[in-house]
Amino acid sequence: MPARAKDRRLASRRRCNRVLSMRIDKFLKNSRLIKRRAIAKEACDRERVFLNGRPAKPGAEVKVGDIVLVRFGNGEISVRVTALLESARKEDAASMYEVL
Repeated sequence: MPARAKDRRLASRRRCNRVLSMRIDKFLKNSRLIKRRAIAKEACDRERVFLNGRPAKPGAEVKVGDIVLVRFGNGEISVRVTALLESARKEDAASMYEVL
């Protein structure tokens, strides 16, 4: 297969992989901010995840541009959502958010 055709196929797959909104527990898992979706759900249930300044339930919808704050044991991380990918490889996961 020629290199150009392969590049086009990969680019097409990346475009199809994008979505307009996603559950916050799935976003946290896909972006690799939290390792497993069950742990992300539990963090939301314990009000350790905030979406645009409000406590987020596991089913809350995240859109590009939203601000997500996750409180861990001693610290916290605040990120802006830059992309929503249905399934992200390890290399693509960091492109889903921007640390604030």
